[in-house]
Amino acid sequence: MTRRRHKTRSRRKGPSPSGRHGWALFRLWALYILGFLLVVFVLWVLYLNSVVQEKFDGKKWSVPARVYARPLELYRGLAVTHTLFEQELLALGYRPVERVSGPGQYSRRIDGGARHYEVYSRGFEFWDKDEPARRFRLTLENGRLTRMSEADGGSLPLMRLEPEEIGGIFPAHGEDRLLVRLEDVPPLLGETLLAVEDRHFVDHFGVSPSAILRAAWANIQAGRVVQGGSTLTQQLVKNFYLTRERSFRRKFQEAVMSILLEVHYSKAQILETYINEVYLGQSGSQGVHGFALGAQHYFAQPLSELSTEKIALLIGIVKGASYYNPWRHPERVKSRRDLVLRVMEREGLIDAAERKRATNAPLGIVPDTDYSLQSYPAFIELVKRQLQRDYREEDLKSEGLRIFTSLSPMVQRRLERVVSERIHRLEQGYSTEGLQGSAVVTSVGAGEVLGLVGDRNARFDGFNRALDARRPIGSLVKPFVYLTALQKPEEYHPGMLISDEPVVVEARNGKRWEPRNSDLESHGEVPLYQGLIHSYNQATARLGMNLGLESVYNTLREAGFEGDVPQVPSILLGAVEMSPYEVSGIYHTLAAEGVYTPLRAIREVLTAEGDPLRRYPLEMEQRFSPEASFQMQYLLQLALREGTGKQVYKRLPEDLALAGKTGTTNDYRDSWFAGFSGQHLAVFWMGRDNNEKTPLTGSTGALHAWADLMGELPTQGLPVTPPGNVSFDWLDEKTGKLSAERCEGAVWLPLREGQGPKESADCRLDRSSSPSWWRRLWR
Repeated sequence: MTRRRHKTRSRRKGPSPSGRHGWALFRLWALYILGFLLVVFVLWVLYLNSVVQEKFDGKKWSVPARVYARPLELYRGLAVTHTLFEQELLALGYRPVERVSGPGQYSRRIDGGARHYEVYSRGFEFWDKDEPARRFRLTLENGRLTRMSEADGGSLPLMRLEPEEIGGIFPAHGEDRLLVRLEDVPPLLGETLLAVEDRHFVDHFGVSPSAILRAAWANIQAGRVVQGGSTLTQQLVKNFYLTRERSFRRKFQEAVMSILLEVHYSKAQILETYINEVYLGQSGSQGVHGFALGAQHYFAQPLSELSTEKIALLIGIVKGASYYNPWRHPERVKSRRDLVLRVMEREGLIDAAERKRATNAPLGIVPDTDYSLQSYPAFIELVKRQLQRDYREEDLKSEGLRIFTSLSPMVQRRLERVVSERIHRLEQGYSTEGLQGSAVVTSVGAGEVLGLVGDRNARFDGFNRALDARRPIGSLVKPFVYLTALQKPEEYHPGMLISDEPVVVEARNGKRWEPRNSDLESHGEVPLYQGLIHSYNQATARLGMNLGLESVYNTLREAGFEGDVPQVPSILLGAVEMSPYEVSGIYHTLAAEGVYTPLRAIREVLTAEGDPLRRYPLEMEQRFSPEASFQMQYLLQLALREGTGKQVYKRLPEDLALAGKTGTTNDYRDSWFAGFSGQHLAVFWMGRDNNEKTPLTGSTGALHAWADLMGELPTQGLPVTPPGNVSFDWLDEKTGKLSAERCEGAVWLPLREGQGPKESADCRLDRSSSPSWWRRLWR
């Protein structure tokens, strides 16, 4: 009995040696696993730490190149109407006010026919110097700027407003932002952001357990997610480092990285990065990041100029840029904005009166079609192509270069409207559809591209017809045939007779080229100038064959065309393909009195810090004699006064000296017009993308769009003073002999010294004739 109790007690003493060994082994393995997990966790945290520091200390963002239009330069005598001036101010985001008090504002006072303005400009860092913000006054009368001075009355001979930003060259991931320093952020914006998004930002260490618990309780009560517990630091980590994946693992990683961020960087650094990173919407394929760009995107204003209600709207959008899109959901956005305004009042950031005023204010956003991060895609494409000759594409997309261009917003906006409206009217008038168009406007002499449209819908970022649609140019080539002749003054002058009889050319393969005039008539012997201004095919073909195809080919090359020119007789009538941009290049040489200047869209390139990288100076070379160039300009003026372009002067002032040429291709597939004043050259094309027939000739289609534009631009006529060894004389159009002003068939033509006939024609007085347009203009 005693022995059994002893055995029982022995069994109760504890586990057997083998049991103790198993438990120890389990604990050892557990320690190993915990140790391994700890090491893995530490290594993971160290890895995250390196990720956090590498990106935050290095180059945080790929900043796109910013592209600017030419600035509006104001000076006494400038041709500008009050309508154009105010449109320029509004496009730059200036606001009309009763009394000017800060940058980006202007006031207006009308006194009879004069309009007096006071403007407070914004400062801007140009390529040559910094323009400070300043108040100045100016007066516009009769379409001219007549007076300009500092606000205190001091002299101000020249004033440049800041240029309009017209686009960017974006990174592959399609993000855009304007970087801003924390000290340049309006205090009201920073304080409101913290009040709405993270009240305890200055106190927490990256995560806020109390905020997480409050959010969890609110979500449980609502039965759905109505509140988030993320701190501002966590939001930055999510947007800056992580994907949008929703999982516990990603949320834990976000918390760890937030703590690491707070360990290494100050609250000011974190807040500044958040202000530049936050996503605020979409402009086409580009994401709008940061409050500075958001201010431009929604209000076309700098961040520093935003009013209380606009600051509240931007901060309201932070909650969800798509959900709170002000163009699509204005009522929803207003409700959110007003909620932010109440928070601002509650936190003592504004008083009740300001909240009430701001609540009653409109949203103040620009129309959706008026602002885009890529305002003028066809022109931006030209800028890209010219830049790619000198810069790597990756630098253009990431280094924040500042590119100053030649684009004139005033010209560009009118060009866009003219192309769109004229095509619409033509389609209605001819009961057709599917017409397309493109156009290029350049400054005469400088060769700067002022405006470029590649589609009837100018904001469509697609096929750029101005640069890439190469079509036969038809009669636009004819001036270069006649210029070839005028370059031989010992053989040709504007009044000499040439033949307009039928011409037949047989090719080696047996095919025959037999051009006919558009009226299917032959006109016998005609003065050389009439062959051009009436666009006679037979006269032009005969002249070109006499000159030689190689000579005409060389003239096109000297004018600036670098494309293919087929060595066939049909090139004399336009069987050479060019884009509107290429046509602009060769016609600019005509407009610039025989001086070749490569067309350019870029003026200067600066680094993000404002240091100059490259200048694009004006290049000029006299390719054709001033005498032949003047004669050609005069013949092209005759083409508008008496020839195929005479409809122009039914709509434009007769005392405005203009020159131009129509162009039509076979079966009316292409309608062209190229023309110029003393300041502006414009080339228009209209047709169909599938190359089918249209109901348009050059004079019934493209010419009208050109006249629409020239009627709106403040431009100057061509110079009327000929070179020293060119003078005018009267010639008889039937015989080519000398004549006099009142004789029948007498024409007033420019001749070089020693040119022209020696004999005089019989004169029969034409008592009904009046002084020629040229004599009236010249006098």
